[in-house]
Amino acid sequence: MTKVLLALIAALLLSAAAQAAGLECIVPSKPGGAMDLTCKLAQKGLQGLSGTPKPPPSDMHISYLPGGIGAVAWHSLVSQRRAEPNTLVAFSGGSLLNLAQGKFGKATSSDVRWVAALGADYGMIAVRADSPYKTLGQLVTTLKDHPEKVLIGVSGTIGSQDWLKMAMVVKAAGVDPKVLRFVALEGGGEAFAAMHANLVQVVSGDASEATLYAAGGNTRVLAILAEHRLPGVLANAPTAREQGIDVVWPIIRGLWMGPQVTDADYRHWVASFDRVLASPQFAQMRAESGLFPFGLTGDALAAYVKKAVDDYGRRAAELGLVR
Repeated sequence: MTKVLLALIAALLLSAAAQAAGLECIVPSKPGGAMDLTCKLAQKGLQGLSGTPKPPPSDMHISYLPGGIGAVAWHSLVSQRRAEPNTLVAFSGGSLLNLAQGKFGKATSSDVRWVAALGADYGMIAVRADSPYKTLGQLVTTLKDHPEKVLIGVSGTIGSQDWLKMAMVVKAAGVDPKVLRFVALEGGGEAFAAMHANLVQVVSGDASEATLYAAGGNTRVLAILAEHRLPGVLANAPTAREQGIDVVWPIIRGLWMGPQVTDADYRHWVASFDRVLASPQFAQMRAESGLFPFGLTGDALAAYVKKAVDDYGRRAAELGLVR
């Protein structure tokens, strides 16, 4: 059996237990990354909601269903768990990129119900705190002259969001991305763990993930792929732009549900997250999670996702990455 098939079987075995536990938020990667953070942020936000005729379950159970960089979770819900009213799945801009490239098979954005976008994130490039690379320029120079010396940890394989971010950065600096040595890992948590074990020397990931590790002093962020420096833990991390490399990569983070969830249940969750997003307390939670304001729900989010997938598809086709 393939790893994906085994993971699907495991997902089916866990389904009944998850439903019995109340609300489930599925992280489609291993623990410790930005997808994990998305479910935990939703959990915190929902815990503060009360006083409605039908308040959302407060006992959210977070489960992990890695595999295929989101493909296992997608196919599990779409094929076997289509109508579960209390099951949410985390997604990111990387999920939409994979969908656009055909990495979820023949799936389209209309195959699931898009519930809420909870915030925005940005790409970043990081090394260990004791790395010899102090700046993005130093790293790029080594990648240009001695690419064999550097292993770059990314979530996903060639064409993934993390791969594209790094490829765009080095290409802007005049380096051919084809010479780089990438190591495909399952989620940001695994990528950072590999870097701290010195199995890779660089991580191309997300700012929210870096926030989890930079505060401990063992990670140095060489570049943030945002228009301006970010507040909080990463306030001292320079942007790629200010280092002469004009690459910006924003990332949406949110939640979706199965395609046959009833309209009533779907609208209930949309309304619940409308209230979450309007809460001043949630704004603080979002900031503490390293995310930035970006809130869409329901039909508005579905329209945004469709456009984003179409845009990603055009970019991927230009690079020859669409299956």
